[in-house]
Amino acid sequence: MKYNQYKIRANVWLYPGMAGWHFVSIPQDISEDIKNHFGDMKRGWGSLPVLVTIGKTSWKTSIFPDKKAGGYLLPIKSDVRKKEAIVADHNVTMLIEIRV
Repeated sequence: MKYNQYKIRANVWLYPGMAGWHFVSIPQDISEDIKNHFGDMKRGWGSLPVLVTIGKTSWKTSIFPDKKAGGYLLPIKSDVRKKEAIVADHNVTMLIEIRV
């Protein structure tokens, strides 16, 4: 695996509210590693550009700092959830590559 790639297994959760956004919280140890190695690349709102792969689906997006937990959050787009049959409260395995 490349230095800028992280394989993660995490639970999908639904943001409470009308928008219905689905997220994965990146584990604290991986978030700290990402922040230490790539934090100087942050963009607006502290986001970092990433390429994510879940199953056979890959897409470009950003991870965002989670002010409460101190890690990063990954939003999962609706079309990705449909293609990969992802719903809230399911665990997913993903490859996250920081786009450097």
